[in-house]
Amino acid sequence: MEILVTIGYILICLFLFSLAIAVHEAGHLIAALALGFRVERFSIGFGPALCKRTFRGVEYRLSAIPFGGYVMIPDLDPEGTKALEGGGAEKARSMPPWKEIVVAFAGPAMNVVLAFVLAIVLSVVPWAKFGELAPVIGYVEPGGPAAAAGILPGDEILSVNGRKTASWSDMRVEIQLSGGNEISLAVRRGSDILEKRLKALKDPLTGAWLMLAGSVASETASRPVWMSDKSVAGQMKSDVVRIFRILKGLVTPKEMSETGKALGGPVFIAETIYRQVRGDLWDGIGFLRHLNVNLAVLNLLPIPVLDGGLILFSLFALVFRRRPPKKAVDMLTKFFMYALLALMAFLVWRDSARTWRMHTGGRDGDGGSTPLLKTAEGESPAGAERGAAADGK
Repeated sequence: MEILVTIGYILICLFLFSLAIAVHEAGHLIAALALGFRVERFSIGFGPALCKRTFRGVEYRLSAIPFGGYVMIPDLDPEGTKALEGGGAEKARSMPPWKEIVVAFAGPAMNVVLAFVLAIVLSVVPWAKFGELAPVIGYVEPGGPAAAAGILPGDEILSVNGRKTASWSDMRVEIQLSGGNEISLAVRRGSDILEKRLKALKDPLTGAWLMLAGSVASETASRPVWMSDKSVAGQMKSDVVRIFRILKGLVTPKEMSETGKALGGPVFIAETIYRQVRGDLWDGIGFLRHLNVNLAVLNLLPIPVLDGGLILFSLFALVFRRRPPKKAVDMLTKFFMYALLALMAFLVWRDSARTWRMHTGGRDGDGGSTPLLKTAEGESPAGAERGAAADGK
């Protein structure tokens, strides 16, 4: 019976992950057909087709590799998907740049729409639990970095390296991104504001940086970071703020190394969906909302092969009234496509190795992580959330 239950949860997770991809690609599909683009294929997944059907000239397929999907539009991306999946036999037609921008923007826009709908559902469902943990210390492990720095139970962490920390998760992010460097903490103790300095301890299993201090015991200690605010606006704002904080870390010299090490890929996303759905279905729905906001923001980055790259090329054509050199566009598209595939392969390998270490090391995964940044935390002897790691695609 347990095997059947596990299979059921896995199917739910595959559905939720596929829903985020399908909605994104459906946005491209609908906009492309409405604006007169030729569409050859709509695929959920990559690689060989498990099943396919052609309807009104468009081949719809479910492919073997479930981590992603695409719409093959010869008039829009004649080289990218052709190099990846074959097809694209028809010669590309020149389409107005504004139409290309609409089609490219439609995918991320649909992710935002789905995220908004899910936020509304979560805000009205009485079974969905929300809460945010204050950055107040409830327990300090003897001999740990926090104890060595003189941090005491009852201290409130106001900032880390000058960045304000309004919640426990904010503090975790900043400590993780600081890596093994010395960290400056602004601490409120009673009516006094103190400065404390510490060096976090690296967890050998997860690679997360820990200060070995726990939060004040509270029901909200078990809430994932994407379930911090019940209001629709609060949910959406929290997702956007977190993803932009991580992107900032990727381009900040002192933080980019640790941010890069903490990136999670498809395996990590799948694991997180599974843990959340198995623990609380509504937490899983919250993660799906968070994932859709991540997909929307990341796809709008001005990088060739992403939607933002196509928008950038089309804006160039609108402003300068001429297309960027085709050879240069095709070369950049193929380069970034293969670079992205290589990155995904690396993340799959690294996440799989991390999962193996955690299971063989006797530790379960963390339920408060996000697709962009992994976290590691356990239970302190006081029953409080322990550790300081990142959260945040």
